[in-house]
Amino acid sequence: MRTPSSKTQSVPLATVITATLKLWRKHHLSYDQTRYVAKEVRRALAIARPSTRPRGIVRLSRADEACLIAQAYRMPGVRGLLIKTLFQTGARVSEFVHLQVADVYFDEQMLLITHAKGGKQRYVPLLPDLTHELRTYLRERTTGPLFETVRHTHYSPRRMQQLVQETAALAGITTRVYPHLLRHSVATTLLERGMPLEQSQQFLGHAKLETTQLYAASTTAMMKESYQKALGR
Repeated sequence: MRTPSSKTQSVPLATVITATLKLWRKHHLSYDQTRYVAKEVRRALAIARPSTRPRGIVRLSRADEACLIAQAYRMPGVRGLLIKTLFQTGARVSEFVHLQVADVYFDEQMLLITHAKGGKQRYVPLLPDLTHELRTYLRERTTGPLFETVRHTHYSPRRMQQLVQETAALAGITTRVYPHLLRHSVATTLLERGMPLEQSQQFLGHAKLETTQLYAASTTAMMKESYQKALGR
């Protein structure tokens, strides 16, 4: 005999989506209204958020990181510096595309991310060689997007995704590469090499320390070091 729960699970989600689409379209619901409706339906049905959600942080290997950036520098234009800056700053692509020339503090070797998640701002450090490259690239330019298109506008997140994917394909990287994967990669590298969790949280702009801890849980090098310290002789 089929239980009510198994019967519900057998309904294709596409059918539910189609029915919901018709209902929401009929009542012309806005974005905020649809969020509110979904929240209230979950509450009425007592659908609680899982207390723990198993998640793993996927990262690019060190070899693939180097291969990607090397390939980017072999390509014309500023692609090498663009991808290197995206990687080393750990910026979200939505933050990166809004960077302005004025956001680079050369003497302090710092970068101000002004369009951070949640309407916040944060500073991230720059390595000396990256600071020098940015200064050389900008020359006398003091205004406008940090990285601009041929039309002197900022890149779109979609275009950034295309540039990263195209470069990875040309580099022969078989892993699916996207801008946020670079953020994952630099985050786990920093933790593996000893950056304190609180500083990593500040660097990444995480509102909650628990989010940063997901990266710490994924650093296999840290696990290996702890294992060898515990059992090594």
